[in-house]
Amino acid sequence: MGTDMLQVIKTRRSCRKYKAEQISDTELKAVLEAGTYAPTSRGMQSPFIVAVQNEKLLRKLADMNARVMGTTSNPYYDAPTYVLVFASLESHNPVQDGSCVLENMMLAAHAIGLASCWIHREREMFETPEGKDLIREWGLPDNIIGIGALALGYPDAKLLEPKPRKDGYYRVIK
Repeated sequence: MGTDMLQVIKTRRSCRKYKAEQISDTELKAVLEAGTYAPTSRGMQSPFIVAVQNEKLLRKLADMNARVMGTTSNPYYDAPTYVLVFASLESHNPVQDGSCVLENMMLAAHAIGLASCWIHREREMFETPEGKDLIREWGLPDNIIGIGALALGYPDAKLLEPKPRKDGYYRVIK
């Protein structure tokens, strides 16, 4: 593995403060395309990725997520783009498949100078009648579940330094 990729992995951090400026279409496409190259169970490519930049819909999604969380703040940290990941229930490993998509996109975002934060509660959001309506409106199949999302944009604060890795994190058995 090249040192550049290792550096991307080692320096990526979650961002919780974003500039209002929207990311470019080229940047968004690069992040989304990286998600499509994530490994999936049996190569089924079961996840679906939905990028949202429409302000009205961003507010609606933030409200839906906040209700699940029991808060009134924006769980997506007012990022200008949300990237939602769903996976087919017919997949053998929908959560794992969708998680790999999210990780690929976070690494790609960091590599091109964007910031991201993995957001939860999409499963609960899209189990509601309101969420199911959005799934149909977006032309997605009914048999999917929300896996997670990314808040995505330009960072508006310095990202934290990585914490030291714990002793004994991994073992090599020969």
